Amino acid sequence: MDYISEYIDHVTDILQNAKTSQHEALTRAAELLRDVTLAGGNIFAFGCSHAGLLALELYYRTGGMANINPIRAPGLNLDVDPATLTSQMERLDKYGGYIIDASPLKSGDAIIIHSVSGRNTVTVDAAARAREKGAKVVALTNMATTTRVPSRHPSGLNLYQCADIVIDNGGDFGDSSMLVPGIPEKVGPTSTAVGAAMLYAVVVQAAALIAQTGRIPPVFVSANVEGGDAHNAAMLGAYKDHIFYMGH
Repeated sequence: MDYISEYIDHVTDILQNAKTSQHEALTRAAELLRDVTLAGGNIFAFGCSHAGLLALELYYRTGGMANINPIRAPGLNLDVDPATLTSQMERLDKYGGYIIDASPLKSGDAIIIHSVSGRNTVTVDAAARAREKGAKVVALTNMATTTRVPSRHPSGLNLYQCADIVIDNGGDFGDSSMLVPGIPEKVGPTSTAVGAAMLYAVVVQAAALIAQTGRIPPVFVSANVEGGDAHNAAMLGAYKDHIFYMGH
């Protein structure tokens, strides 16, 4: 069996399904990013451990929108040893709310929160607190998993139940995907590859919608092409009031 082809075909199938089944949710998310940008609001992205990789992927990125800001917090960015400690950190009561309160997020802003299970306390707290502050929450989750696992949050809610827009990443239960003879566990998660593609589809659509209004969307180019540094510096300057990752 050629598992290279099998895995890539499986990811491709998930994305093809997402193109139809998640089109409405993806469109709504793109419209939200457009509306927040045009209204002078701010956009954030958050996730714990590997889910947080997409928050890091979205910011200061070639072809990405300059006004997407990651929310990072100690212990939640695969930044501690032993790595198993991260699983405990994302279950801490009230930590998610403290993280949101320490961020610049305010009413009228938008936040993308990624979690496959959507069950852990920090994730649910972050989503709930963001909504309490008047921000809109876009949840990227795995409905096959989150609807089958109990919440660890005192409210009994999972992430998708605390969001304004829910995007299903369409992955297998528990995220891993490939059954290989001789291995009792499935191999190969899909949430990072699929999630990145889905969120960039949202970013591209949001940029297009902004451009349709006659505004130039805040898109970065590669710093490794001629003129890239100047373009990006201009974009950082134009959106400086909505960018919080430059140390000011």
